[in-house]
Amino acid sequence: MKTSHFFTKIAAISGTILVWIPVLFTVITSVIGTLTSGRLRFDFLMPAELFPFALGGAILLVFTALRTRFYRKYVVIGFTLAILCLFGGQGIAVVSGLASGAIAPAGLVWAAVVVSIVIYSLSVVELGIVGILIALKLYRSK
Repeated sequence: MKTSHFFTKIAAISGTILVWIPVLFTVITSVIGTLTSGRLRFDFLMPAELFPFALGGAILLVFTALRTRFYRKYVVIGFTLAILCLFGGQGIAVVSGLASGAIAPAGLVWAAVVVSIVIYSLSVVELGIVGILIALKLYRSK
């Protein structure tokens, strides 16, 4: 039983690190870009571009949450919301022609896509916070 507890801790830590990678890279590149150019630089699409990291981490966190029963609801809601918003926003962009450049990035369609990316990013941050809470709870429990 001790080895399975060890692997659960490893999954919680690995999942948390993977989920935070898109957020941290976005912040780091924004700070570096802003400092070097003297103008505010922020790539709000970077968390979506680094989705494979978030997906891998979220899967590990879902596994850990289901195994330990810690924060299951928050992990499942965050994971589901992230998937729905990312693919929903991409679907809206493709169907509307925004992704291909057929329409200009303006209006309700543009707002819907940006809002879906923002909700996706907030869901990834939520998963990262819950991952930290799960890891802390695992290391505090005996």
